[in-house]
Amino acid sequence: MKFNARTIREAVTRAHSDYAVLEGGKNADYIPFLAGVPSSLVAVAVVTHDGQIVSCGDSEYRFAIESISKVCSLALALEDVGTDVLHEKVGADPTGLPFNSVLALELHNGKPLSPLVNAGAMSTVSLIDAIDKEERWQRILTMQRNLAGKGIALSDDVNQSEQSTNFHNRAIAWLLYSSGAMYSDPMDACDVYTRQCSTLINTIELATLGATLASGGINPLSRQRILKKENVPPILAEMMMEGLYGSSGDWAYSVGLPGKSGVGGGIVAVVPGVMGIAAFSPPLDEAGNSVRGQKIVASVAKELGYNLFDCN
Repeated sequence: MKFNARTIREAVTRAHSDYAVLEGGKNADYIPFLAGVPSSLVAVAVVTHDGQIVSCGDSEYRFAIESISKVCSLALALEDVGTDVLHEKVGADPTGLPFNSVLALELHNGKPLSPLVNAGAMSTVSLIDAIDKEERWQRILTMQRNLAGKGIALSDDVNQSEQSTNFHNRAIAWLLYSSGAMYSDPMDACDVYTRQCSTLINTIELATLGATLASGGINPLSRQRILKKENVPPILAEMMMEGLYGSSGDWAYSVGLPGKSGVGGGIVAVVPGVMGIAAFSPPLDEAGNSVRGQKIVASVAKELGYNLFDCN
């Protein structure tokens, strides 16, 4: 389906109107900062491959990127080590278990399987080329900004809230180290991973991240090539497999687009060659995905006629 600014605006406005007051879900409360974000916030944005921006709602409100950051560190690791090494050392399969599962590691001899679960994300972070954790962190932050927007920055409040409660992830990092699937100091990798989840992003920037992937690695706003074209398909494949935690299969079945969510309430979907669609609203379902955000992104995609599995 061909699109123009008017058809996108209509789809975005309708989705926001239909689902902005949808009931259900609750803020993540195991990270204290997230529990305090106003649950009434709702936003949606589309950024196209040629740089059109359409948004509605609280689209400039900055929220914690959380697990969506895993896409950015995955992208950087692919640039550093390539697809074959990443696939061998981390994997590309859904775990079938919660994103912070220890059992998933034990069942697969310590291999994390996916860079979009916590274990795989920390293993991926440890593969990034750097002389120490500070350089590794700065390279990840730069990648986030290059993919999505220069305004992205670390929130000290979010980071402190997460660093003081990340004991489970520290345990996972040591398990990775014991099985040979950690490629830097495990506590350094856990620290950097926690920081990358603690940056603040808005919905327009999140849609820009999606649009950069949709454009084969070229940011449609800066016009800069951020990723090698050949590294984008593996990222989209990983997003399709594990991007929405335990609901990834349901998302593929009903929406048919690569997506990634975060417990901060953000969600982004990629229409390859066309656009990124993003939404934000803090209340989450039991799988950790934004209740309103899923509905909004799915609505925009359906109205514009985008589903990778639709043969019409």
